[in-house]
Parts: sequence; structure tokens; C-alpha cells
Amino acid sequence: MSFIGKNIKKIRAVKKMSQSDFAQLFNLARPSVGAYEEGRTEPKIETLIQIAKHFELSIDTLLTKELTINELYKFDIFKKEFSREEKEAITDKDDVAEQTPFISLEKHLDYIVSFQNKDFINKLPAIHFPFTQHKKSRAFQINGNEMVVENQGIHHKDILLCLPTTIEDVEKGLLYVIITKNDILVRRFSRHNTSYVFKADNPAFDSLRVQANEILEIWKADAIFSKNLESPSRLEERVSTLEEQVKKLLTELG
Repeated sequence: MSFIGKNIKKIRAVKKMSQSDFAQLFNLARPSVGAYEEGRTEPKIETLIQIAKHFELSIDTLLTKELTINELYKFDIFKKEFSREEKEAITDKDDVAEQTPFISLEKHLDYIVSFQNKDFINKLPAIHFPFTQHKKSRAFQINGNEMVVENQGIHHKDILLCLPTTIEDVEKGLLYVIITKNDILVRRFSRHNTSYVFKADNPAFDSLRVQANEILEIWKADAIFSKNLESPSRLEERVSTLEEQVKKLLTELG
């Protein structure tokens, strides 16, 4: 495969173009641009010629060399697109699977206000998870101990790696980060009747009941990163002992 997909993504970044903008410029379908950038297919030769002519680049350069932002900046057509501070920035972190915007506790309220603002998202620090497959992801630092039981679970300041979903696709028992107009919360989906009910693992905390239109965003938890290395609780120790005894008994009977 050539470097054309990666170069299209860099060109869009420098020119501050969306995939739709780029597609419209060359009379393409927007999904085609996404397919180029993901390496699933490549432009037809006539499209490649149009791209090369429009951006004053050689076809050979587009195909055989992965251009950097600095290199693009040297071409006349791109020179005035970025300020000096922006030259090395990739403008849309949601287009890069390896860059997960991190929402710390201090940024919770800012995120609630600006979660749809691409400039805000792109200025958030990024965490690089080498195994992240999904293009769009978020890393939320969790506030509170609603999901802690017997010293186990998701602790205050733990980080959840999350993937996008919709309220219609939530599944019972799975863990979600729910963005409302007032807070960012982590809960398990429980049930849906007239409202959506999300439960805390810790029984000391009330369930969260929300209408679909009250949810700004919802993210499905995919992984947890914690500095809490607690030893197993007494209950877990007893369960583990019981499991070992059952295994031993089954072995003797077998």
C-alpha cells in the first residue's frame, strides 16, 4: 500500500478541512475519503491526478513518501495555513486511533460545556494506548467511589478508556460513562421503562434515573487503568478457597 491515505489526512489537517469538505472538492463520497485514510482502498488514478494538481504536489510524492506537517508547510499552497505554534499539531485527535483525549477531574465541567467543540477536544492532553482500535475514544478520570465494593472496583481518580455509543445501544450490566448537563458519572445500565436507570456498584449510592434527552453523551467503558493495587477482600478469599475445594472434590470424584 502507498502513503496516499496518510498524506490525505495530513493535507486535511493543514488545510483544516473535514472529510466532507475534501470529498466535495473532488466530487467524492465522504466514506471514500475515510476508506483512503484507513488504508482500505486507494483513489482512482484520475482522482489522484486531481489531488496532486490541486495541492501542487507530485503524484510520486503523494504515493511514496509519508509527508510531515513541517514538509507540507514548506509548500507554497500550505505556507499560511498554520501559525508557528500549530505547525506540529494534528487538528483532529478523533481521526487518530492512537490519540485518546484525556478528561481529568479538573476538566469535567469544561468538557460538559465544550464536548462538541473540536478545538477544545484537540487541545486536551492525549493518552496513547497502543491497543486502541477505535478511531474515536475518550479517557475519563473518575470522580468518587460509587463503583467500589469491598475495596474492589473503580476508585476515585482511576481512568476509564471509553468508546462511543448511543443511549439506544446500552446493554444491561455493562459499564458506561454518562455525560449530563450537570455531571460526568460512571454507572452500570440497569433497565429502561419511562426513563433509563443506571446503578452504582456501591449500594450506598442511589441509582441514576435520566431521560434520553438529558444525556449529552454516553461512552461505553472498554478498559480501566488504576494505581489501586488492593489485596483481595476477605469475601473474595473465601470464595476463592471454596472454588479450590470444589475443584479438588470434582477431581477426586472424576
